Amino acid sequence: MHAGPYKIAQSVLVVIYTPQGQVLLLQRTLGDGHGGDFWQSVTGSKDTHDESWEQVAAREVWEEAGIDVHAQGCKLQDWGLENIYTIYPQWLHRYAPGTFVNTERVFGLEVASYAQVTLNPREHTAFAWHAWREAADRCYAPSNAEAILHLPVFLPLPA
Repeated sequence: MHAGPYKIAQSVLVVIYTPQGQVLLLQRTLGDGHGGDFWQSVTGSKDTHDESWEQVAAREVWEEAGIDVHAQGCKLQDWGLENIYTIYPQWLHRYAPGTFVNTERVFGLEVASYAQVTLNPREHTAFAWHAWREAADRCYAPSNAEAILHLPVFLPLPA
């Protein structure tokens, strides 16, 4: 059963990276059913239907990683990509009955080299910086890996 308001099936995925192509991954808490091997970028749903994608991205980065997207050295960019995917069955109870698909807007956040990270312990237990290709390989969700593989489009990186 679901207590409280249903989640909105619109979310963001924010790939946080350094100018050198290091990508920040966060390890989900064990309570999500995936054990300690569920690594991901920052993600999160809209709180209200009129909340802009940029507002959601900024809020989720702050809530999950403690990074202010407006701080000096940070550059938040809407990558103009959307993933539409079927919600995993174990999470359907969070959404209104009849909701089976989520739309995820992809953002990149360039930060100064190895920005200070402060995790929300209810959501994540660890973080690590990885070279972009390695980060893509470590992601649980295919859409997250695909987003990271788009990084060279937005940041000149060595092949």
